[in-house]
Amino acid sequence: MPAPPLSLPPHALILAAGVGRRLDGAQGSRPKALLSLGGRSLLARHIANLRAAGVEQVTVVVGYEADQVRAEVGADPHVRLLLNPDHREGSVVSLWTGRDVLRAGRPVVLMDADVLCDARLLARLVGSEHPNCLLLDREIEPGDEPVKLCIAAGRIVDFHKRPRAEHDWHGESVGFFRFTPAAAGELADRAGDYVATGRRSMEYEEPIRDMIQSSPPDTFGFEDISGLPWTEIDFPEDVEKASALLPRLAS
Repeated sequence: MPAPPLSLPPHALILAAGVGRRLDGAQGSRPKALLSLGGRSLLARHIANLRAAGVEQVTVVVGYEADQVRAEVGADPHVRLLLNPDHREGSVVSLWTGRDVLRAGRPVVLMDADVLCDARLLARLVGSEHPNCLLLDREIEPGDEPVKLCIAAGRIVDFHKRPRAEHDWHGESVGFFRFTPAAAGELADRAGDYVATGRRSMEYEEPIRDMIQSSPPDTFGFEDISGLPWTEIDFPEDVEKASALLPRLAS
């Protein structure tokens, strides 16, 4: 089979299977992806922002209350759902559930669903000159909760909540990534290895970290999106923070 043309637009893979226990019922029984802010769900915002950035094809990995997500998506021909029946395990299982997307031979935009963000973040990611790209925000809260993107001599050297590599500085990962077809396929293989070797409780960031640290320098780059509004939504106070950000979002 001939290789697909390099001009193919990315396929988006959104991880939206989790229960969201830490929200303590702030969203009722809805998945976090359906949390409504300003009259629109996070998922609807992601799909709209992806299309504005030129990404039409979207696959959503679902699990908790999957039928609610299916109702939200409706009959959109460009959005399909993949069911992770083991969604109460680590998110690496959801990443493995999306392996067919990762192995399809086209660039992939991988996304956390539980993020409210400005459309310019995805535009920056999709339009980056780095073939494999992560998003970094220099404004980061202290502690172990944020996933750190660690930089030394302008290169990514670690990617973890508790990084171990020496580095010059770090910022917070937004949870959005763009991978080349080769890197996406490798990520599928690494996720499969985690699942096959009993590491199903791990988060999806772990195989990404493994891949970054084992690759030649400059394989992975980053875009600094500091100053653009976004927030991950894990706790009830994050919902309040997200609501306060709405007026700052680019229309």
